[in-house]
Amino acid sequence: MNKLLVYLQEEKQAKRKGGLYHKTQVNLAYNSNRIEGSRLTEEQTRYIFETRTIGFKDQEAVPVDDIIETSNHFVAFDYILDTANAPLTLPVIKEIHRILKSGTADASIDWFAVGDWKRRANEVGGVQTALPQEVDREMNGLSEWYHSLPEITFENIVEYHYRFEKIHPFQDGNGRVGRLILFRECLRNDIIPFIIDNEHKQFYYRGLHEFASIRGFLIDTCLSAQDTYTEWIKYFSVEIV
Repeated sequence: MNKLLVYLQEEKQAKRKGGLYHKTQVNLAYNSNRIEGSRLTEEQTRYIFETRTIGFKDQEAVPVDDIIETSNHFVAFDYILDTANAPLTLPVIKEIHRILKSGTADASIDWFAVGDWKRRANEVGGVQTALPQEVDREMNGLSEWYHSLPEITFENIVEYHYRFEKIHPFQDGNGRVGRLILFRECLRNDIIPFIIDNEHKQFYYRGLHEFASIRGFLIDTCLSAQDTYTEWIKYFSVEIV
């Protein structure tokens, strides 16, 4: 079993504060949500994780959904740790989405389909994505390709992410689900995971946009993020070999 995964699971179980699990939860939730437009600061994100309360004195008001989705993200991260030894299936992916979007304003809209594939066409960055009637076929095809690989590499996981985001299977929340899958699949395949931070958002978006013709740009962005997480592992003296 992946030693880093075991370490994170043990810190989660022990509810240890100030460790790698704690740092990962806060940074992944803050950056992944910030990339999607959340107005919560990193300090506010940390406060919610540590206290499970809201009390932002003398600070700018933030939308309720930003707070709900941040809290949900902590639960979703725990879910990927708990399921990381199991294959990545379509029900697992749908459950990540269900956890992330539960209790939000979107969840009260019938056609939004929390925890299920989208029902209305959408675009990302002005680029067309798979139509609702195509999603099930496209996601099954992506899953078949991924599970047919004899050995899953870092590059395969990055390519999966690109293909997932191109399909854009959910009405909203695709980026957050996709980045949680990135982290999960690195852990599952004994690869050091990584967090795309908000400061590198434009590099990340450019990498996704140009992946079909220039694969290296997204891969290099992810490798740079992996270097950062490697430094965290060293700082906390986590034995991963």
